[in-house]
Amino acid sequence: MTPDLTYLVWAVALTIVHLLVATVGASTQFAIPVLVGNREAAVEGRGWVGRAQRAHRNMLESLALFAALVLVAHVSGRANDMTALGAAIFFYSRVAYALVYWLGIIWVRTLLFTVAIVGLLLILKQLL
Repeated sequence: MTPDLTYLVWAVALTIVHLLVATVGASTQFAIPVLVGNREAAVEGRGWVGRAQRAHRNMLESLALFAALVLVAHVSGRANDMTALGAAIFFYSRVAYALVYWLGIIWVRTLLFTVAIVGLLLILKQLL
């Protein structure tokens, strides 16, 4: 498996961690009937739980872009050292982003988000 695809698998694992943290957090703030109901209205947590929920949604959005770029690079035979670097930058900055977001550290979160975008752009550059 190429480094790009390995990072994609790890990014999916990170997304699952996001989901688990947000779910466990929500269970500390909301009654079980609320969580298992149809949720006609959004259930938004407070404090770190809300940050975990938002971080999870952000990871889902970013994962779609990352997956598309990595898979196109792989299928087109354009995966190389630069796409591997972009994938590594994306993955490690997203790990740090999650921790920083959960802890509520402003500015650093935005910086790490930007670094992850740079990783995506490195992959994209190899495809254009």
